[in-house]
Amino acid sequence: MKITPKENLSDKGQIILDSLQQAVTKTLERKRRLGQYAVIWQNGKPVMIGEDAPESSENSTR
Repeated sequence: MKITPKENLSDKGQIILDSLQQAVTKTLERKRRLGQYAVIWQNGKPVMIGEDAPESSENSTR
């Protein structure tokens, strides 16, 4: 998953963004290897991904 900034970043801003993306990628990969689900933001809403993620009906709020 790669984040594309809406405007050009300064060199320092790009370094920070790259570091954050690397940390998130590493964490998601670790969770995948451990068989843990993760919650990510997708299409404007939170989504649980992974083999052990709860069913979507459990995520519904009424």
